[in-house]
Amino acid sequence: MMMGIHFMGDVPFKDVYVHALVRDENGKKMSKSKGNVIDPLTIIEKYGTDAFRFTLAAFAAQGRDIKMSEKRVEGYRHFVNKLWNAARFALMHIDKSYDSIEHDNLSLPDKWILSRLSRAAINASEAIESYRFNDAAGALYKFVWHEFCDWYLEAIKPVLYGKEGEDKREKTLSVLWRVLHDTLVLLHPIIPFVTEEIWNKLPGTEGSIMRAILPLDNSDFAKIDRDLEAEAKMGLVMQVITGIRNIRGEMNIAPSMSLDVSIQSDDEIIRETINQHKDIIINLAGLGVLSVESYGKKPERMATSVIEGATIFVSLEGIIDFANETQRLEKEINKLTNELAPVLKKLKNENFLGKAPEDVVKKVKDKKVQLLEKQQKLQSHLDRIKDLE
Repeated sequence: MMMGIHFMGDVPFKDVYVHALVRDENGKKMSKSKGNVIDPLTIIEKYGTDAFRFTLAAFAAQGRDIKMSEKRVEGYRHFVNKLWNAARFALMHIDKSYDSIEHDNLSLPDKWILSRLSRAAINASEAIESYRFNDAAGALYKFVWHEFCDWYLEAIKPVLYGKEGEDKREKTLSVLWRVLHDTLVLLHPIIPFVTEEIWNKLPGTEGSIMRAILPLDNSDFAKIDRDLEAEAKMGLVMQVITGIRNIRGEMNIAPSMSLDVSIQSDDEIIRETINQHKDIIINLAGLGVLSVESYGKKPERMATSVIEGATIFVSLEGIIDFANETQRLEKEINKLTNELAPVLKKLKNENFLGKAPEDVVKKVKDKKVQLLEKQQKLQSHLDRIKDLE
């Protein structure tokens, strides 16, 4: 500050950001004598600079110290890999740049992702402006992983592979180009290296991404408005797909097995929305048949999932051998009960609790929680099977 005033005749900066103290994974201050210091260069060599930067940004909440561990950095390396793989998939189909998007007759996933991009850009930009770097990282993480990768890219695959006509494919490609383009620009301040690499491979980009215009300052982006109707409709479609997937997981049904599903609702808008976007649900939920009707008699031998305004019925006829599944679950539950007995006995032993090292006691307690959770989940599944028999 003094040197700036002396030599330049002006205050060199107006704001000071005091970052949180970086501690070890147990919350203890890092010290060479304790041997709990994490060398940034070692972490960068092992996990990459971008993963390390994203970790620090994600945990840099104001007023809260950072508990640093390699596992957290590894977790964000998975995020960087997710972005890289998503970009590779997109660039397999994008062979040119798109100056604008024809907003007429866009598909529901296209309208939805543009709306979510708008919200992510606003949230991330506002967070960076107010030095809430963890909120910026969190908003972009959620958008890229859970919305762009997990839902949008999966929903548009049939379109990209030309199954729904060339006109629809071109419109979707224009949306995909815009979303990837703006996502890279938004992520660049946090993960500069991978975004620069992808940017140079994206058609229509010139020079370094460091010179790119931020989405909120871009006139093309200004044409993208929040579409709350599309968000509500896509939200319903996602609820239905998630409900069916949860039943698959709970009933131990293979993802490759085609299911017959019936959805009942007395809400005409819900029925109409599901009927309009049946293809997305059938594709992402792995269905053979999907019927939509008003509430009536509950079908037999159906697993159910309730969402707001509707009930999903998944037919288990010919899918599950109820007798064998019951026998398998009872055997698993008995096995867990036998594993749990010595753990519970050890935790009732005052001698063990008083003399054993803290980390050993914690490990036994964690094992108890894991076994109980698994046993509870299996018992719940068994109860559902018996109700359906």
